[in-house]
Amino acid sequence: MAGTGKSGAGRPRLLLLDGHSMAYRAFYAFPAENFATSTGQPTNAVYGFASMVANILRDESPSHFAVAFDVSRKTFRAGIYPEYKATRSASPEEFRGQVELVSELLDTMRVPHLRLAEFEADDIIATLATRAAAEGFEVLILTGDRDALQLVTEDVTVLYPTKGVSEMTRYTPEKVFEKYGVTPAQYPDLAALRGDPSDNLPGIPGVGEKTAAKWISQYGSFRELVEHADEVKGKIGEKLRAGLDGVKLNRELTELVRDVELPLGVEELARRPYDREAAVVLLDALEFRNQALRDRLFAVDPGTGDAIGETPAPPTGGVEIEGELLSAEGALAAWLAEHGSGAGRTGLMGDYQWARGEGRVSAVALAVEGGPAAWVDPASLAEVDEVAFAGWLADPERPKALHIAKQVQRAFAEHGWVIDGVVADTALAAYLEKPGRRTFGLDVLAEEYLGRQLDASTAVDSGQLAFGEDAQDEALAAAQALMVQARTVLDLSEVFDERLAKDGALELLRELELPIAALLARMERSGIAADLEWLTQLEVQFGAAVQQAVKEAHTAVGRDFNLGSPKQLQEVLFGELALPKTKKIKTGYTTDADALTWLATQTDHELPVILLRHRDQTRLRTTVEGLIKTVAADGRIHTTFNQMVAATGRLSSTDPNLQNIPVRTEEGRMIRRAFVVGPGFESLLTADYSQIELRIMAHLSEDEALLAAFASGEDLHTTVGSQVFGVTPGEVDAEMRRKIKAMSYGLAYGLSAFGLSGQLGIEAGEARRLMDTYFERFGGVRDYLRRVVDEARVTGYTETVLGRRRYLPDLTSDNRQRREMAERMALNAPIQGSAADIVKIAMLRVDGALTAEGLESRMLLQVHDEVVLEVAPGERERVEELVRREMAGAYPLRAPLDVSVGVGLNWEVAAH
Repeated sequence: MAGTGKSGAGRPRLLLLDGHSMAYRAFYAFPAENFATSTGQPTNAVYGFASMVANILRDESPSHFAVAFDVSRKTFRAGIYPEYKATRSASPEEFRGQVELVSELLDTMRVPHLRLAEFEADDIIATLATRAAAEGFEVLILTGDRDALQLVTEDVTVLYPTKGVSEMTRYTPEKVFEKYGVTPAQYPDLAALRGDPSDNLPGIPGVGEKTAAKWISQYGSFRELVEHADEVKGKIGEKLRAGLDGVKLNRELTELVRDVELPLGVEELARRPYDREAAVVLLDALEFRNQALRDRLFAVDPGTGDAIGETPAPPTGGVEIEGELLSAEGALAAWLAEHGSGAGRTGLMGDYQWARGEGRVSAVALAVEGGPAAWVDPASLAEVDEVAFAGWLADPERPKALHIAKQVQRAFAEHGWVIDGVVADTALAAYLEKPGRRTFGLDVLAEEYLGRQLDASTAVDSGQLAFGEDAQDEALAAAQALMVQARTVLDLSEVFDERLAKDGALELLRELELPIAALLARMERSGIAADLEWLTQLEVQFGAAVQQAVKEAHTAVGRDFNLGSPKQLQEVLFGELALPKTKKIKTGYTTDADALTWLATQTDHELPVILLRHRDQTRLRTTVEGLIKTVAADGRIHTTFNQMVAATGRLSSTDPNLQNIPVRTEEGRMIRRAFVVGPGFESLLTADYSQIELRIMAHLSEDEALLAAFASGEDLHTTVGSQVFGVTPGEVDAEMRRKIKAMSYGLAYGLSAFGLSGQLGIEAGEARRLMDTYFERFGGVRDYLRRVVDEARVTGYTETVLGRRRYLPDLTSDNRQRREMAERMALNAPIQGSAADIVKIAMLRVDGALTAEGLESRMLLQVHDEVVLEVAPGERERVEELVRREMAGAYPLRAPLDVSVGVGLNWEVAAH
């Protein structure tokens, strides 16, 4: 941001922000295609606005803050001049609804936002600025509308964005004169003469800012210029005199109103502490995963004592601990015998460096329910203590509370320690209570649920710390902080037990999510063997294909250009080649994948097809490069599984993301060939469910026709297609089957007729007729989909077959976009969530059966609905029978689960 200024000591500072103007700028500063929720709700304007607000509050430290919005274009100015702003194009579809989301964000920050019928946001800002300056305030106005420059005085500064929403120019009286050659008071005269095409206010032909400024400077004001209009010589004088009536109207419309009757006074704009819980819920619902944005937003919360000039308030709800450093031989064993042998749970925290999914524990802290805390260094444990600690960790009768149990269990496993008896995971518990949230930091949860801040220097109110005299202060602080964290985990676990029990989710945590966490930790450590030589060959192959596509594109156009530059692509596609225009965006016309696919159908020119191939090959090369980087020293890829990302309960993976590997393309199958059986094992076995979402939909809807289609044993999509299209199964062609398959799965994902039309490449009306015909044949599905939304609107949530809830407060929102987004989630969550639950049950059943039968085979991966196992020599038949049995019996559906199994030396060959 260009320059900052701090207010004088004791002088209040008011920041006024033009909400519509800045949200619109944020919309164009952040590409819409990069910011959307999983249900398709664009969020780029909200994200950019939030980022901008965080920065401006940090840099300017206002004591008072308000935002003004336009209501509509029908203001008193339109009554004077009906053509006022009439030529402005409608807001982009992706922008509509985001202003309401911005308003909701401001609500959570408890920032007043005002809008008045008949008046523009500028008028509200002008009124507040005038009043505040009269009351001794320093005023800052952040707006993208230059009309606000008329408000500039020694007490009022305009911050005008010059680049996106990140760089601002500070307009003081001197800066206005330097830029425009007039004073702020004269600026409306200049604007009237110049005209404003964006407001549909015509100026005088041939008169620009320089000429207008010269006249205003010469005559002092527009009014004086009118009086002396006859003195202006030449053709420009004739144009002036001919256009005077229009300019007079411009001058009337440009003047801002400074005495609007407002519901709030200046003092009522004082900043207030956020509603943090509501803010977190909203940011989670918008799927803003950027922790840095959250940190910046919350860093300027007046409730934490930000840059307003207040002394930061001390953390609330401090914790008293009695801690002890256990360094002497036998000390840990004795401590565990005294404090760790009871039925009460123990909070357990490990301090470990975590990189590429691997972590080694450098310190451990324990906190006992109703007792003391302790700190130990694993590297210095005597044998007697290590034996005692390992036994205590593995004892299922010693209940333990962890934070992100999977990471803790995996890190401890590097020392050979197995953790059993885990009864609580504060991160997983927070996820089950609010599945849409994205922040699971212990500090965030402690503040939200305990009112406690984990600042090690202040979080301990009192307590006896028995550390050695020679210990360094830094080591003491680190040990103290870790013990405070262990105590916090313990305290949080008790809070979550009560909350989850009330919601019926405690059993889900203990019987499903915690065991899955332990299994995933073992799977991550095992990893899967990789054929590095094959991956290297693929990298070369895809790289060559990228270069070939570049060469073909240059040949097709007749010159070199950058295929990765949207600007150059626009010049080539729509300028030189004059291909049909795609969707209009700020910088011209979109060249995204959908646009190129559309262009390929609209023209015979080869370039769109080449560009699509270039992007596909680039993506494949990037995927392979990422896989190569993640091959560990043991020759295996150790992905990290995520339990707390998808609100439906589905697992995902990162580093590398195995869900990014194409399943149905030839190139994707080539990549899967790189995942191979490792030394000491015989083969890979893959198993997945056939059409699990549709079986769950049939089960939940109890639709007799759909259940009968499954029971027939025939191809489901052919059977359904024959009923929808009114033909015999033999007459269902490939196109009919494709449409039925897309629609059936689309219904399970909450797909609308509009979405279906885009997916199938057909008109929306045809998609609607197809859905209507489907619902005529399968009325139970239609009734179920209606019922699940109606019930969720009453209860506020949906549930899976295991009772996993997805809370959807926006089902009753006044914001149409958010309401429709919640309706799609309500349709999607029970089916997708039930599938996730069943897959997890199946994983636990298979893993448990392998152990019970004493087999050496092990589970390695879970991707989508598929699991991958590594089969030990001589165990193939037993493992295949076991997998089929345990997966098929995971849950009793009315349309029984069907399991497909394949075996091979690599993942691609093992596919089925």
